[in-house]
Amino acid sequence: MIFFVTGMAMGLWGALVPYAQLRTHSEAGALGMLLLCLGAGSLLSMLGSGRIIGRFGCRAVILAAVVMYCLMMPLLATFSDIRLMALSLFIFGMGIGLADVAVNVQGTMVEQAADKPLMSGFHCLWSVGGIAGAGGGALLLSAGISPVGSTFFAIVLVILGTAFSWRSLLPFGVHEESAHEGKTKARPNFRLILMAIMAMICFMAEGAVLDWGGVFLTGERGLALEHAGWGFAVFAIAMSLMRLTGDAIVSALGRKRVLVFGGILGIAGYLMVILLPGWFLPICGFALVGIGAANIAPVLITLAGQEKVMPVNMSVAFVATLGYLGILGGPALIGFVAHLSSLYVAFSAVAAAFLIVTLGAYKLKYQAD
Repeated sequence: MIFFVTGMAMGLWGALVPYAQLRTHSEAGALGMLLLCLGAGSLLSMLGSGRIIGRFGCRAVILAAVVMYCLMMPLLATFSDIRLMALSLFIFGMGIGLADVAVNVQGTMVEQAADKPLMSGFHCLWSVGGIAGAGGGALLLSAGISPVGSTFFAIVLVILGTAFSWRSLLPFGVHEESAHEGKTKARPNFRLILMAIMAMICFMAEGAVLDWGGVFLTGERGLALEHAGWGFAVFAIAMSLMRLTGDAIVSALGRKRVLVFGGILGIAGYLMVILLPGWFLPICGFALVGIGAANIAPVLITLAGQEKVMPVNMSVAFVATLGYLGILGGPALIGFVAHLSSLYVAFSAVAAAFLIVTLGAYKLKYQAD
């Protein structure tokens, strides 16, 4: 439920972005800087999230994070001053980032207690929440509901969902045994660093499709401008469907094979995008990337929680935070490479980066799947 309502809040913001641009009279550059405030707030809260969760526990941190982003949502639909909008978006991002890490820590502990794969299903519900927020927001706005009115609909759903799940949320933030070990050695080992890099690559690939997929399809493959969003839409649908069945796939194949095959599919998908003509086959390539990348991050979060060199709250926060850097900074890096050469070269680099995911899977430690 917390995965769902947090994804829904993010999705609704996506529907409100054009209205925010109109109210603030922002040009493309100013809007880009404004949107960066959300990522900056998320990253800042993620950096300290591990210690905060260890100190106050998952349940209290989740509640605080939900309250934080709910309080900001009406302001995001109201402010016309770009400075106030930037501040509100920064705090909104802090709430989203803090909730994201806390709910992943919670999910890891629930999965370990259940002794069966659950993380892909949790991440799928975040995606479903995003679709519900963006789609539901669009429906409300098209029905004549004001932007601020649509946020109150969302806030009511968030409050109901959080209240429904409140008593079942785990109040603590670390396992007892891992907390003891964390006192003597709270540093990431080679495997955790490798997981963080692999997560960063996975999120960078997602950001590349979101920010540059439409540009590539329209500029290099002749797709009509009004259909530029098809690439990411197909990618997102493929990813959501794979996460819906991801836990069963992990149970059948094991986490190591999921990472290996996911990396191979990511490589194959990007090679389809850059090598095949027309626009239909490259869109299929983006779908293949979504299929491959879908369960990489959930598996890595699970494996991070199983490492004993750090408490689970610290290890999950470490991998999630560095992974988030991929989606925050990856598209900018791709743009820089494309500026120096071309999007063909930039997408080729992303395909090559998936080799690290495939080969890195053989260096990780796996408990019995």
